[in-house]
Amino acid sequence: MEFAKLRSQSRLNLATSGMMGYPLAELPVSIDQLEINGSDGYGYEPLIERLAAKNKVAPECLVYVNGGTSLANNLAFAATTDPGDHVLIETPGYEVLDTTARFLGLEVHHFERRFEQGFRLDPKEIERCLTPRTRLIIITNLHNPSGVLAPNEALRTIGELARSAGARVLVDEVYLDMAWEQTPASSFHLDPQIFVVTNSLTKAYGLSGLRCGWILAEPELARRIWRINDVYGATPVHAAELLSVIALDNLAKIAARAQSLLEVNRALLGGFLDACPDIEVVRPEFGTMAFPRLRRGTVEKLFTLLRNKYETSFVPGSFFAAPEHFRIGVGGDTAEVEEALNRLRRALQEVG
Repeated sequence: MEFAKLRSQSRLNLATSGMMGYPLAELPVSIDQLEINGSDGYGYEPLIERLAAKNKVAPECLVYVNGGTSLANNLAFAATTDPGDHVLIETPGYEVLDTTARFLGLEVHHFERRFEQGFRLDPKEIERCLTPRTRLIIITNLHNPSGVLAPNEALRTIGELARSAGARVLVDEVYLDMAWEQTPASSFHLDPQIFVVTNSLTKAYGLSGLRCGWILAEPELARRIWRINDVYGATPVHAAELLSVIALDNLAKIAARAQSLLEVNRALLGGFLDACPDIEVVRPEFGTMAFPRLRRGTVEKLFTLLRNKYETSFVPGSFFAAPEHFRIGVGGDTAEVEEALNRLRRALQEVG
């Protein structure tokens, strides 16, 4: 996160993984619809109702988190584990998941999602890594950083493995809605007693500033998460709750804008990948991300050249425990994405 906040910025940015920000001016909202102060209970009812309907769950299975998916993951970890417990996290993977687990005193082990296997989710790899002390298996879907979608068959098998070990499965689905019309139902529905899901409006819809996140959990666990959240943020920002309700009421329009932009940008990404023999890549079917592997040279040298000479950035794969890779995101303005990819292509030619 420190890299993302302080070092990833440049004139042309391929380091972001979400859609470009949706402008407030395009939301049908006026100042008289907003208030600073709201109810002090567990969840603003109109927002809980809309989020529950979106996820097709009962309201008692949903926890609203006014801190996005990052805080949602922290709360889910804390509610399902005790210090010293063993947890399994995918690699390559999102570094903040590791640091959150370690901060909470958990013993972290990794299971591999291999480039040679298309970064697919392999239940046998997870089974090999399970121990009697494993309490949580942690997955991102779409996979961060590769963008690969996990099929329900694999997730269902992993859920069965978790049940046999006395563990749960946490699935961060913050990118999943980028499958648009082909978006599968949340993995929570595979087995609500085993699966815990985190998500937000941030990545797919460009609504990061609302910090509208949520957790899907069986009712008893959901109540525990609400109580733990009292330590982190007992009273959410009410104006953000109100804006989130308005955004959810207009989500079809917001999604259409994001989908249209991403279709064009993904075509640019495909052309870029076709024209770059110096990299090899698993091409995901959905989302903003790709995670190429460099054939020659080093990612560190490429990153430095791209930043200093071409004023463009990406995320080095070292942040995902895969230093020979780098992550690029194409959810931004189309003209800027096109120019950034052109500059990256020239930098790759120089490094190669």
